[in-house]
Amino acid sequence: MKTAGKVFVVTGAGSGLGQALTLELLRRRARVAAVDKRPQGLEQTRAQAGDLAENLSLHALDITDRGRVEALPTEVERAHGQVDALVNNAGVIQPFLPLKDLDEEAIERVMRVNFYGTLFMTRAFLPRLLVRPEAHLVNVASMGGFLPVPGQTVYGASKAAVKLLTEGLWAELQGTPVRVTLVLPGAMRTDIAAHSGVELPRAAGQARVPVLEPAEAARVVLDAVERDAFRVLVGRDARTMDLLYRLSPLAATRLVRRRMGYLLAP
Repeated sequence: MKTAGKVFVVTGAGSGLGQALTLELLRRRARVAAVDKRPQGLEQTRAQAGDLAENLSLHALDITDRGRVEALPTEVERAHGQVDALVNNAGVIQPFLPLKDLDEEAIERVMRVNFYGTLFMTRAFLPRLLVRPEAHLVNVASMGGFLPVPGQTVYGASKAAVKLLTEGLWAELQGTPVRVTLVLPGAMRTDIAAHSGVELPRAAGQARVPVLEPAEAARVVLDAVERDAFRVLVGRDARTMDLLYRLSPLAATRLVRRRMGYLLAP
């Protein structure tokens, strides 16, 4: 689906990849309803949009609040007249701890935001998308959704759930106007740890992992949307580890443990 002239809803639009997607969509002459829990982040996005902000609306809400989410499609239609695409990008990570040391609140928060937030948004907007001449649903999972990362096991489980949810939706929506794209990013330079209230391990500098800038990742994702791609791996690390995991899941898991075991260091 071509982005120009379409109305996109983007979650997590106040920072990181969500902000980059919003700005790139505006450059591609789309209209955007930017969604984020943090009003200050949304205002920063508007400021960065400059003159393009006339095609932007801001919606401060928590995507885990089902009632608020259910009211959002009407708000977006009031601002833009229609809804053509939804990008479920918002997400949080867990504290860098093994599962046995995670408290229930941290576990539930990751699952609520990453999986249930995506589910609530999808169910709220899908009826609108199905009546458009063409529409698109984009779900941002993670390389961690197919490859285990020490200290992020619950995060990985939440993103694996998003991955399979998206693949199931792709199958269910064949024969409808809605196209579905699954996004699997690797490491990106974002503030997800800070926005998740998570402290990075002291040894975080040990890993030699290629880090992608959000603006570059946004271009990759939207190019994939414009060609109606089913699945897009974002970043060299994601592409490499996807191939290795397909060849040997055990070898891939051992490699990640060697490279990323520092995440569990005290």
